[in-house]
Amino acid sequence: MKNGNNSKPYTSGNDNTSNTVLQKEENKSIIQTEGEKKNGISSTYDVAQIMGGLYGDGFIGLKSAFSREWVQQLHEDVLALYEGALKGPGGAVGRGPKRHYVEIHPEDIHGFIDLATHPWVVAVCEAVLGPAYKIVEIGFDVPNPGAMAQPWHRDFAAPEDTIIGRRLNSLAFNLTTIDVYEDMGPFEIAPGTQWDLPEGFEHGMFPPKTLYSRYQQRAQRKMPMMGDISARSALTIHRGTPNNSNKPRPALVLGVDAPGAINAERHDLQITKRFYETLPESLKQHLTFRLVDNLEPIVQAHSIEGLMMGEA
Repeated sequence: MKNGNNSKPYTSGNDNTSNTVLQKEENKSIIQTEGEKKNGISSTYDVAQIMGGLYGDGFIGLKSAFSREWVQQLHEDVLALYEGALKGPGGAVGRGPKRHYVEIHPEDIHGFIDLATHPWVVAVCEAVLGPAYKIVEIGFDVPNPGAMAQPWHRDFAAPEDTIIGRRLNSLAFNLTTIDVYEDMGPFEIAPGTQWDLPEGFEHGMFPPKTLYSRYQQRAQRKMPMMGDISARSALTIHRGTPNNSNKPRPALVLGVDAPGAINAERHDLQITKRFYETLPESLKQHLTFRLVDNLEPIVQAHSIEGLMMGEA
């Protein structure tokens, strides 16, 4: 296994994505979130840069959005949830050999409110999806040691809004729970491919191998550090790479829809009445969920057939 001294962490200099890492800037065309409008606070996240990144490369990121201590708590939550999911039937979905996806309840982790109300997350959602966006999913992916390369794919078939209307109606936010190095099977993405028409795509998601050379020419591997967060179109062609280390690489996923998108049908976001009472009003309006007295086990519904090959 390579260690941290021999592998390169994610920086703007080694993955050719410096133009998609958004920082706060002055004197820009800005977006003001609903919460900030009420509080009279001006946001300085550049709406044009946000939209340009997601409509261009299909991927943007923010360095050090959260403290390492906050992420360490998230990491401990995720590991405990993963252990529990593996013990029960239907608790985890295979995403290829040595890989799993687990959908969870918002209140299963300590930092859900911090994540869902982070000013950058809110600004990105409002810029791309509009003020009536809805959070429809929270879960995590775990590529374990020995995880193999995935085929290039989309997370779901492109909707008519994108194929015909040429607009994005959903986003996926990702947050690593550990520092990622090259031997850990980093996420790999082919920028700009969210607009590719799905001609010859199996299930509308898996492009033919004749197109692989195009994706490999565009490919960028993402190696974020604890505290970094990214947003992407799940339609941008991507894959997991082999995890040759001896460590799992968990990454949290937050799925968000624009009005008219139907990704909520694949998920079962549940919130208890007692947890609902702790949520800020500004967040409640942005959730698609079932209100329950007690949390029910989630039967994982968002399976991706083309990834469930071999041993999970």
